[in-house]
Amino acid sequence: MSPVSIKTENEINLIREGGRKLGEVLRAVAAAVKPGITTGELNALAEKLIRAAGGEPSFLGYKGYPASLCTSVNEEVVHAIPGERILRQGDIIGLDIGMRYQGFCTDTAVTVPVGVIDQETTKLLSVTKEALNRGIAQVRAGARLGDIGAAIQRIIEKNGFGVVRDLVGHGIGKEVHEEPQIPNYGKEGMGMVLQEGMVICLEPMVTRGNYEVTLEPDGWTVITKDGSKSAHFEHTIAVLSSGFEILTK
Repeated sequence: MSPVSIKTENEINLIREGGRKLGEVLRAVAAAVKPGITTGELNALAEKLIRAAGGEPSFLGYKGYPASLCTSVNEEVVHAIPGERILRQGDIIGLDIGMRYQGFCTDTAVTVPVGVIDQETTKLLSVTKEALNRGIAQVRAGARLGDIGAAIQRIIEKNGFGVVRDLVGHGIGKEVHEEPQIPNYGKEGMGMVLQEGMVICLEPMVTRGNYEVTLEPDGWTVITKDGSKSAHFEHTIAVLSSGFEILTK
């Protein structure tokens, strides 16, 4: 296990700048989602905007991943590869995007509706987004990873949804994934203590049914075992003595 990387003020400034740019890219990609567009078209847009912002797509080629954007539709939880799939009215799509800027990575995700979606799926999206916010609210120097996981888990399970166990949040910096791993479940007061200068990604992955997942034959796409829909939201966050700063807002 690699040691946890503590960032300097200058490094956090660079990550903040990259995160702001990546947040703008993700908003533009999300705004392009509509019935009839393909996941491949969204990927092309994401790559174009990342490069126009002065960054490089950090997912492209990462451990062999063949795209700049992950486009996970309906029962696909994360890491679905964009291509010729056409989005249809009533679908939901998780857009997960990463950028390397001035030597540092940021990572953010949102799940958006394709046209009009049913009430229960609308609730799934709002609860997942709120779970991310509840987790972020726990972030400060001296807090523990279990405090974050417990806050996320509590609201998800209170609303009758499943918390994916097999995938976690993570540290980030010069690499796409750094220590520590950050589960979306846990017990308050347990786990690693957060330190000022850490930069982390929180990313609850939530299902309408059972939390168990399985890997598709492509070696990337993670889907729910029971075929239920799934949502995913993510931000890159700096740990401060006073609390947190969302760097990909």
